[in-house]
Amino acid sequence: MRPKPNAITELPLSPDDERRTRMIRYSIAMGIRLVCLILAVVIPDWWRIIPIVGAIVLPYIAVVVANNVRRAPRAAVARPGALLRRTPDRDAA
Repeated sequence: MRPKPNAITELPLSPDDERRTRMIRYSIAMGIRLVCLILAVVIPDWWRIIPIVGAIVLPYIAVVVANNVRRAPRAAVARPGALLRRTPDRDAA
């Protein structure tokens, strides 16, 4: 029984698309950090601690999320056209 070939929908994202999604996630996190920095200046009293902590922690989280590359589960790759691996003939020598 031959294994079922992989469908096109099971292929991982192209490297360019995958990099683009990671850059978008990083940019969103840095945008939230910018909002935290602005709120730290605007908010009075001890409430300012919350956006300050957010502005300190968000860069680390953004880098970890941006560097998280999705790895597709590796499936067994079927040989095209039922090709068999050939070993050299020992009798030919």
